[in-house]
Amino acid sequence: MSIAAFARRIELQTRPIHPETEAALQKRWAELPEHARTPEQLLGKCAVGCEGTHGVFPKCNLTCSPCYHSADANKVRIDGDHTVTEVTKQMALLRQIRGPRAHAQLIGGEVSLLPPKAHRDTLKAMRAVGREPMSMTHGDFDYDYLLDVVLDDDGKPAFEKVSFAAHFDSLMRGRRGAVRPRSEAELNPFREKFAEMFIDLKKQTGVKSYLAHNMTVTPTNLDEVEQVTRDVLGMRYDMMSFQPAAFIGDDRRWKENFEEVTIDAVWDRIEAGAGQKLPHKAVQFGDPRCNRHTVGVMVDGRFASVLDADEPKDIAARDRFLKHYGGMIFGDIPRWALTVKVIRAILSHPQDLPPLIGLMSRIVKRGGGLRAVIRAARKGKVSFKTFVVHNFMDAEQVKPAWDMMKKGIVSDDPKLKETQERLGACMYAMSHPETGELVPACAQHSVLDPIENIGLRTLLPLEPKGERRTGISNGKVDELVTDGSRW
Repeated sequence: MSIAAFARRIELQTRPIHPETEAALQKRWAELPEHARTPEQLLGKCAVGCEGTHGVFPKCNLTCSPCYHSADANKVRIDGDHTVTEVTKQMALLRQIRGPRAHAQLIGGEVSLLPPKAHRDTLKAMRAVGREPMSMTHGDFDYDYLLDVVLDDDGKPAFEKVSFAAHFDSLMRGRRGAVRPRSEAELNPFREKFAEMFIDLKKQTGVKSYLAHNMTVTPTNLDEVEQVTRDVLGMRYDMMSFQPAAFIGDDRRWKENFEEVTIDAVWDRIEAGAGQKLPHKAVQFGDPRCNRHTVGVMVDGRFASVLDADEPKDIAARDRFLKHYGGMIFGDIPRWALTVKVIRAILSHPQDLPPLIGLMSRIVKRGGGLRAVIRAARKGKVSFKTFVVHNFMDAEQVKPAWDMMKKGIVSDDPKLKETQERLGACMYAMSHPETGELVPACAQHSVLDPIENIGLRTLLPLEPKGERRTGISNGKVDELVTDGSRW
């Protein structure tokens, strides 16, 4: 490599905003529907949105009501090579369209049914194209499986950090030790055990982690959201995500009127569990009817939001940041390069320092003041927390709305038009390399998953019913009954 080429490479690596990121953000903003182009919108300003996999391992070994998987999902064999190959293709298209950095979920059925090596290789493939992967799981696996995922064949860490999202709620059936839970509180030991595995992982291997706690909400457990919030805040989770149930997937699992649970009703109970208001109007991902989000610092049980829409100085600081630094990438960058990148950004806009310092001081004040923050930090009781509600849409509306969108038709039916608006502003998409298309998650689950799973039954058929084969589950050799039973 010539000196000139090396210099160009270093300049690009330390440039505050990568030109490909800038182009991807501009494209994302231009694609948003007009109603979503608001000052608080983060898509197209500092994020391209979240990404997810599809058609790679639809099988699950728990039964839930509701279940978003199609009726054919458990009739598809888990195949590690298929998963690695297809995820690699899907991530390549996302890298091409959405630039060098994004968060992506390794999602399908139950990720821990993948052989550990295939799980590890898939995460590597995602990271190879700048994706920050999060493995989506019900959390019912053992520590040995986790070790087999994060350690290479030579026993050395394959990653500096891993991200997992564990789904726990009383609507799930088949969890070891809680086959049919009667309340959310009954699951707290399992929530704690899952989080503690990652504490042990850090101590044993040095591998850090980011953990999300997911929960589906229906009329049955809506009033338990408050206590779940209170309980999980005392555990080692970085994010708490709640999803009001929608009529998607296997209709045999629809037992309640999910329309009774609104995004406002869920948020009210989260705030009750947190013991305070959680400001969320300063930032928005996608459509406000779909997502609600706030991030802040937890200081010894007190949540200090990063931004509050009722504070004009916060909004001014937000606008400055989005304008000048919105496309900066901070993850998976060598420390030296990140340091130079930040210095270059500050030198480019030195007038932004006072407002940003002011914002930091207000966050500290919300946390009880500098002394309180220092005391809490000494006790290890300072951490970042994110609260999220994702409000999915019913397949009954998504199917016709998506069909019309594909034909370029804007519906004159109020409900379908709303559905089209929400699909157009979706923050969560899956890629289809065969068509070059990115598909909103609700359209993927409502329209495409059932079709894909029918095809996968032929491509990856289960072994004849009643036959057994050996396999690895939770790090141990065991047998699988191939009619859909759990390990």
